[in-house]
Amino acid sequence: MSPRSLRRRATIWLASLLAAYLALAYVAAPEFWTFRDRGFRDQRFEMVTHTPQGIPGDPINVGLVGTEREVVHAFAIAGWDTADAVTLRTAIDIGESVLFSRPYPDAPMSRLLFEGRAQDLAFEKPVGDSADRRHHVRFWQTDTIGDDGRPLWLGAASFDRGVGLSHDTGAITHHIGPDIDAERDFLIGDLNAAGLLASTSDMAGIGVTRTGRNGGGDPYFTDGKAIIGVLKQPQ
Repeated sequence: MSPRSLRRRATIWLASLLAAYLALAYVAAPEFWTFRDRGFRDQRFEMVTHTPQGIPGDPINVGLVGTEREVVHAFAIAGWDTADAVTLRTAIDIGESVLFSRPYPDAPMSRLLFEGRAQDLAFEKPVGDSADRRHHVRFWQTDTIGDDGRPLWLGAASFDRGVGLSHDTGAITHHIGPDIDAERDFLIGDLNAAGLLASTSDMAGIGVTRTGRNGGGDPYFTDGKAIIGVLKQPQ
């Protein structure tokens, strides 16, 4: 075979290889990930919670894919505590924690409703000795199932900056910090730093909001996205 024929064959081979790469990188791979996420992205969720009185509450800004056991285990590994149920005893305990700066890492959270249901799970990470400042999140299990057969959980994460009176009802409540995106990123960062997430992706949330108000009348702002983390499965 002549040198010219060899060069022609090499050129054709390289062109074919380049075409295959371009098709894989810019067509097949994006389509794969679009298909992989389609089960989540084509679902229509309200993406905002409500108080039992029907007042719009914290927006949905995080999500996890995993079994209930995996979700609970992941937060335990990341150093978060499971919130106690709201009872007369726990209400007294959280009041004493705030008044006397006593630690209460399992302090209860008020009920919020998502698509008509109260939260299924709730986790918190205290800041300081008192229960008045804490990172916290509520989760609701959805009917949406991931490619691996595990459910999608949607959650509302925010930072409790102190205790006061609700701007809307006058009831005693926690007031949240306005930057809920920072709290969303903190939560996902904690799980990621603990090596618990296989991947993350964005999901459309409530949309860009500059003048939002939650169920206690606290202002918040957000880019309107929810970050969805896929929990690693046990080996």
